Amino acid sequence: MDSTIIAAIVAVAAILIGIFLGKLIFAKNTKQQVDEAEQQAKKIVEDAKTHAETLKDKKILEAKETFLQLKSEHEKEVLIRTQKLAENENRLKQQQQSWNDKNAALQRQVQENEQLKETLDRQVEIVNIKRTELERHQEEHIKRLEKVANLSAEEAKAELVEVVKEEARTRAMAHVKEIMEEAKVNATKEAKKIIIQSIQRTAAEQTIENAITVFTLESDEIKGQIIGREGRNIRALEAATGVDLIIDDTPEAIVLSCFDPLRREIARLSLQRLVQDGRIHPARIEEVVEKTKKQLEEQVMEIGERTIIELGVHGLHKDLVRMVGKMRFRSSYGQNLLMHSKETANLCAIMAAELGLGQKVVKLAKRAGLLHDIGKVPDEETELSHALLGAKIAERCGEHPAVINAIGAHHDEMEMSYIISPIVQACDAISGARPGARREMMQSYLQRIKDLEGLAMAYNGVEKAYAIQAGRELRVIVEAEKVSDAESDRLSFEIADKIQKEMQYPGQIKVTVIRELRAVNIAR
Repeated sequence: MDSTIIAAIVAVAAILIGIFLGKLIFAKNTKQQVDEAEQQAKKIVEDAKTHAETLKDKKILEAKETFLQLKSEHEKEVLIRTQKLAENENRLKQQQQSWNDKNAALQRQVQENEQLKETLDRQVEIVNIKRTELERHQEEHIKRLEKVANLSAEEAKAELVEVVKEEARTRAMAHVKEIMEEAKVNATKEAKKIIIQSIQRTAAEQTIENAITVFTLESDEIKGQIIGREGRNIRALEAATGVDLIIDDTPEAIVLSCFDPLRREIARLSLQRLVQDGRIHPARIEEVVEKTKKQLEEQVMEIGERTIIELGVHGLHKDLVRMVGKMRFRSSYGQNLLMHSKETANLCAIMAAELGLGQKVVKLAKRAGLLHDIGKVPDEETELSHALLGAKIAERCGEHPAVINAIGAHHDEMEMSYIISPIVQACDAISGARPGARREMMQSYLQRIKDLEGLAMAYNGVEKAYAIQAGRELRVIVEAEKVSDAESDRLSFEIADKIQKEMQYPGQIKVTVIRELRAVNIAR
């Protein structure tokens, strides 16, 4: 028991001694760490002070450099401004000197004018004196003439005035005729120059539309399928397209005949699809024709858009774009309407540029040239002429008034109100008058020739009338006893004016009036 207590006391004492010794050791270590921390803190503070001093010196140096740079730039700017001020001052001095010189010259001129005025005044006084003396001498001379001729001064003056009037009238008429001839020559020369330059700068194709299209086959065996049993397939195709199919002994070919190029194209494309597909019967034919019509409508829009992009004509209404595309499948006197319209548009732009009318007018002229024949491809038929119908369509689509007037007036069915109207008319005639550009039907050609000769024969004094040069020239032979030379000129103008107002014709017609006086006697 006693040993246990003693052991416990010894253990407690040991524990107390350990705790004491641990506190002493911890206190020593803590003091050492505190001392080290104080030393480290002092070192950090010293390092921070050193870094701050270094950074301060660096910033001060940079500030000095920036200041010197700004100072240099400011000095340069001040120097430049000083130089500019000096230059402006020199310029002002020069202007002032120039003004002083001009003022001095003006004063000298004023002095010279005053001297000249004084001289003129003296001369006017002398002239007045001479005029008074001359009038006095004329009065004396007139009195002497009255005594000699037994005529009063008024009677002699009236007779002299009549003689002078007649002489002046004759000279004036000769002078006027000379001026008119010279003006005609110059005007014709300038017009030909502009037209030739415009035509030379336009390279247009001569596209002639025929009334038939030849469809090529791979073999003659397909002809039987196209004809069908008892001809039902060919009848269905003709009824659906409105095109006559001519199948004869021509090897590997079928002729599509129709005066409407659009219907011929529908028939050609439909026949091509049917032959490739191999299924040819009335129901299939109607289906293919309907699909082809829709496809061709899309192709028409594509052609119209491609055309306006090619010509640089922008902002057209979609209906006008579609009509431009439809021109590809229309013809005018055998000439493809789209090619004719494109050629007319280019000619209008070139001619307007040659006349120096400005870029805006050039664009309007090209636009009007492209659209001048849209009345030939309407969606619905009317009784209006194609020029007036085209003007109405353009007005409905919001076109410029100048374009509307040019479309309606290119066949003189409206009054020309803008400068581009005669340009479009002239370029339309140029495009249609080129050799090989157009080809008329024989019946309409013969009728036009007959109408030309009948129009000339309706005038009094006309003995014979012949249309020659394929209707491009009309020669009128008049009776010399009934028609004078002056009346021949007037008759030529009246016939040409009536042809222009009453007849439709491609190009131009030259009217030549021939007056021949024959004196016949017989020696017996």
